Amino acid sequence: MKLFPKKQKESKPSPRIAVEKMQTYSAPLEGRRELLRLDFNENTIGPSPLVVEALSQIPRSAISIYPEYSGLKEAVIENLKGLQDKSNLNTSEIGLFNGVDAAIHAIFHAYGNPNDLLLTTTPTFGYYTPCAQMQGMKIHAIPYEGKNFDFPFSRIYKALTKLKPKILMICNPNNPTGTRLKAERILELARAMPTTLVVVDELYEAFTGDSVFPRIDFAKTQNLIILRSLAKTAGLAGLRIGFALGHKSLIERVGRVTGPYDINSFAVTAALAALKDQAYVDNYVSEVLVAKEWIANQLQNSGIRHHIDGGNYFLIWPKENASKIEEALKKSGVLVRNMNKKHLIEGSLRVSIGTKEQMKRFWEVFQKISFI
Repeated sequence: MKLFPKKQKESKPSPRIAVEKMQTYSAPLEGRRELLRLDFNENTIGPSPLVVEALSQIPRSAISIYPEYSGLKEAVIENLKGLQDKSNLNTSEIGLFNGVDAAIHAIFHAYGNPNDLLLTTTPTFGYYTPCAQMQGMKIHAIPYEGKNFDFPFSRIYKALTKLKPKILMICNPNNPTGTRLKAERILELARAMPTTLVVVDELYEAFTGDSVFPRIDFAKTQNLIILRSLAKTAGLAGLRIGFALGHKSLIERVGRVTGPYDINSFAVTAALAALKDQAYVDNYVSEVLVAKEWIANQLQNSGIRHHIDGGNYFLIWPKENASKIEEALKKSGVLVRNMNKKHLIEGSLRVSIGTKEQMKRFWEVFQKISFI
């Protein structure tokens, strides 16, 4: 017997090839609590007092019990009826998820096979790409067009009918360009290729009003899913809850790849309270739209390059290096998102729009550090 046996070659489990080729999707979320958060398009004032009250009333015993979801889908339906009078929606056409990110992941998990094609636009929400990559899908991203970042409808339509992708992802209004696409055009795309799953990410719809939801009959259009959230308007980003609306067969399939208790009890309680206080959400959206008009005027008068369209955010190209301006803003207590790695919008910062007072604070600091 040898006293010092030959060292064996180290071995370890191998991930799937698709995962090995991926880059980790990460966002700079730490150390933000005490600053003016204009970097992730969140609600900047917090949720309804009804939400805070409901959370404070959760009994100790409820924490040790698995969450229950009874009544939440019905609350979503009632809320949507009040907003858009969609009386024929039923609970089988609603999926509940641990945030819209989880819904996106589940959609790709349920429908994306290796070598299937994802058709989308660029630049757009960054999480679509890793969700496709982890399934081993191919990605065909068509750039937005012109100085106003118009939706490339003709090119998308041509690619849709020629390449027959498995999934078409449309962010409407688009993050980060704010590009808007009319509901009629989205339905035109869905009808052109019934075998393609068309996913419409409507997280910022409340600030624009471009939703396809009032125009759709899921019984007739069975290849379209609409994504909604309570993060951007109702202020529940920290609790993670999102919804998917679509034909019952789509929702059921996507539900197969989610866990039975993915949404926690606190998120359910908060969502029920938030859905009952639509007036609070409406008031916040109104505040944001007032602030949006104000900051748009400041940007226009300054002569600095910018782009402001749909959603609760805008793009601005500082005359100085964007990364330096981002860091200087942070030191002054204001957070924005650097778009340096985004196709077509390099050198820009994306700035979320909060209240008018918050935008005045941003503009005052920005002017001081960027030498306008």
